[in-house]
Amino acid sequence: MKFFDEARIDVYAGDGGNGNASFRREKYIPKGGPDGGDGGRGGNIFAVGDRNLNTLVDFRYTRTFRAEHGEKGGSTDCYGKGGEDLFLRMPVGTIIKNHETGELIADLNEDGKQVLIARGGKGGLGNLHFKSSTNRAPRQKTNGEPGEHFKLALELKVLADVGLLGMPNAGKSTFIRAVSAAKPKVAGYPFTTLAPNLGVVRTSEGRSFVIADIPGLIEGASEGAGLGHRFLRHLQRTRVLLHLVDLAPFDPETDPVYEARAIVEELRKYDESLADKPRWLVLNKLDLIPEEERDARVRTFLDAYGEPDRWFAISGISGNGCQPLIFALQDFIDALPRWTEEEQLAAVAAGPDAYPIGSDDDEDEEEDDDDDFEGEIIYAR
Repeated sequence: MKFFDEARIDVYAGDGGNGNASFRREKYIPKGGPDGGDGGRGGNIFAVGDRNLNTLVDFRYTRTFRAEHGEKGGSTDCYGKGGEDLFLRMPVGTIIKNHETGELIADLNEDGKQVLIARGGKGGLGNLHFKSSTNRAPRQKTNGEPGEHFKLALELKVLADVGLLGMPNAGKSTFIRAVSAAKPKVAGYPFTTLAPNLGVVRTSEGRSFVIADIPGLIEGASEGAGLGHRFLRHLQRTRVLLHLVDLAPFDPETDPVYEARAIVEELRKYDESLADKPRWLVLNKLDLIPEEERDARVRTFLDAYGEPDRWFAISGISGNGCQPLIFALQDFIDALPRWTEEEQLAAVAAGPDAYPIGSDDDEDEEEDDDDDFEGEIIYAR
């Protein structure tokens, strides 16, 4: 499944230090001559591919990066100290473009690949360089050159780690709103999600995963009923599935156990390997059940359905129970091997239109302050 995680950043390489105009002044040496040193170079900014990262979410919050300036040249032929280089670690697969011109600057397609994205300015010359037989006391010097400044667009092609599935109105969109900053449309009728939504869930500094919500499945989806069948094939490239079940359906005639089994059957009909993928059961909408009845309702469902290895009972609307779930997901994903090169190539081969990402709630577009991008990737809080 190919997604685009995007960010825009400003990078400022360090300015070069100014050259110095000074003269040697020591006892018994009244005419020591010029000894002004050169200024130090400004720090460069490098982008480095890091296979241990999987999203660009950290660049959503820190958008300006500056390298150190070079120091001014000193006297007694002392050169100024050069500015420290700045290394920006990005996930492997990040494409770096000039945001203003669209020019491709770098493609971090290998772990450890290091690319110069902004060059520091050269240091200025001290008056030591301007002495000659006819100019024995030069007062000329030059200032350091400014470092390069670019507005960069970062685009990451990643594979979704977690896929949500369930019947319409199972609370998938509500859940993704609870655990990330995604704002998919939520309403009290089926098929409010008409296009997939994508969120980046950040659990701690440097730890995050991508979660995808597809339109709800119905019985017969594998044969083309409803909307979800259009996106079933993309769940094949997720690491783990979250099967959301509405434990308090609006219609009292609805049987949650039957619906849960119907979803599993649709997965099996579509692809046996998809049904065998790690799948966690999430019993949703506890908030609609009286508190004193919740444990009994959960136990009744599990006894009838069959207790799986991993299950969670949550309320997506209130967030109750969501935090233990996302931390368990993060630990599970971290323990898995990284995506192989074959899996990455398969995702790219799916084509840019294979999984149309977007929000179906136009009102939410006003809340996104990064309106320079047309993509609909939603970042975690």
